[in-house]
Amino acid sequence: MLRLREGAAEAEVVICGRDSDGVWGLPKGTLDEGESLREAAVREVSEETGLKVEIVKKVGVVEYWFSADGVRYHKWVHHYLMRSTGGRTADHDAEHDRVEWLPVDEAIGRLTFDNDKNMVRQAMSKLKGAA
Repeated sequence: MLRLREGAAEAEVVICGRDSDGVWGLPKGTLDEGESLREAAVREVSEETGLKVEIVKKVGVVEYWFSADGVRYHKWVHHYLMRSTGGRTADHDAEHDRVEWLPVDEAIGRLTFDNDKNMVRQAMSKLKGAA
């Protein structure tokens, strides 16, 4: 999720971090039964960041494989450019230890995975294209 604050010199992005493994990423999650992609995105971002959000536009999809407990999973993550409409990052859920708004370049430097970094870059391109 990106934001432009009044008077700010540059856009900021919200990212989530875990102290246990040092991973920093974008908020994301899994669909609940009967939930649309857009509904899940809003719910997951709100839960993980403590912010109330609304979707502006779709940014892209990341597809990847990972293994956990001897099981191989195939995952698609749909990313959206979102606008914060309220809430506080201090109210995030327990999935992450920290949720921070950072200038885009700093966030890209802190994000762990290239897929997340690329999604932030794509979101910035869409944001600049809408201006």
